[in-house]
Amino acid sequence: MFLETLIVSPIVFLRVVIIVIISISLHELAHGLAALSQGDDTPRKQGHITLNPLVHMGWESIIFLCVAGVAWGRMPINASNFRSQRLGNILVSVAGPLCNLGLAFLCIFLLKLLGDSSNAKFLSSNFFYMSAHINLMLFLFNLLPIPPLDGFYIFSEIFPSLKPLQYTYFGLFALMMLFLIPEFGDGLSAIAVFILQTIL
Repeated sequence: MFLETLIVSPIVFLRVVIIVIISISLHELAHGLAALSQGDDTPRKQGHITLNPLVHMGWESIIFLCVAGVAWGRMPINASNFRSQRLGNILVSVAGPLCNLGLAFLCIFLLKLLGDSSNAKFLSSNFFYMSAHINLMLFLFNLLPIPPLDGFYIFSEIFPSLKPLQYTYFGLFALMMLFLIPEFGDGLSAIAVFILQTIL
């Protein structure tokens, strides 16, 4: 369990928790801002245009993150309010992953500025490397064409025949299978590391 990291390496535990909370909150906020731009005021009406992680994640997600290292967020959106439902769905769905990609590149930029700073500091080069790594993984994971991930809503607008899968247990089953396969997480991590090493 991820909670064991708190005992073995509390600094790593705190770094991961803080990075994931910030990354998911900004990811969800990006969805909300994109929805506003497409004509849907639901995120504002329900109080989700905020930086408050409790609004975007809830206590359940934050507790699960601390215990198991897995978390999720939510953003209330009414696609029927979009000026163009197809384009709106694509733009709103892609906004979250692009936010994570932007955060990753911001951290890479800060890494280049910092150089080899002291590892003893909480906001050291290790912190920004970990943040870039996690955000690249979130970017890649959320683009998977599996409901309820963002990638599904993007691809289902391009390939409408996929839409019925949204109302089945396919997504839940597929995600459960992926989380049970250690190689899946290792693969995402390896791709993220490859991107980082290529850029750095």
